Amino acid sequence: MRIDNNIFERMEEFKYLGTTLTIQNSTWEEIKSRLRSGNACYHSVQNLLSSSLLSRKLKIKIYRTTILPVVLYGCEASSLTLREERKLTVFENMVLRRIFGPSWEEVRGEWRRLHNEELSDLYSTPNIARVIKSRRMRWAGHVARMGEERGCIVSWWGNRRVETTGET
Repeated sequence: MRIDNNIFERMEEFKYLGTTLTIQNSTWEEIKSRLRSGNACYHSVQNLLSSSLLSRKLKIKIYRTTILPVVLYGCEASSLTLREERKLTVFENMVLRRIFGPSWEEVRGEWRRLHNEELSDLYSTPNIARVIKSRRMRWAGHVARMGEERGCIVSWWGNRRVETTGET
C-alpha cells in the first residue's frame, strides 16, 4: 500500500500499544502473547514465590502486583473462549502451586501437588477468568455511559437513533 510516497507492507500480525493485532482479529494470539509475557515475569520472581522466608500473603501480593497485571493487560476489550479460559486458569494454578507449595499426605507419608479445588480454597480471591469477566462488565458500563458522539459507543451499540416517520 502506498500513502504519500510511503510504502507500507501488509502484515499478518503486529504489535500496537502492547497488543498483538492479527488480520483475522483473533484473540487467541493476544492471549498467547500475554501468557508468554506473564510466564517470563513468573520466572523472574520464581525464587521469591518458592522461598520459605516469605509469607504466603506476601507471595500472593507479589503475584497480584507483578504477574497478574502483565497477563490481564487489555483484557477488557476481548471475549474469551473456553479454551482461552482454560489456558489462563492453568497458568494461574501453576503460579498458585508455586506459592502454596506441596501438601503433606499423612496416610501415604509423602508430598503431593495441591488439587485445583484446594488451590481455589486457599486463594480466596476470584480466579483469573472471573476477574476478566468483571473487568469486561465494568468497561461495558463505561461505554454505555459515554456520549453518543464518542466513536467507542457507536462501534459498541451501532446507530441507536430511531427515525420517526409520523405514521401510525
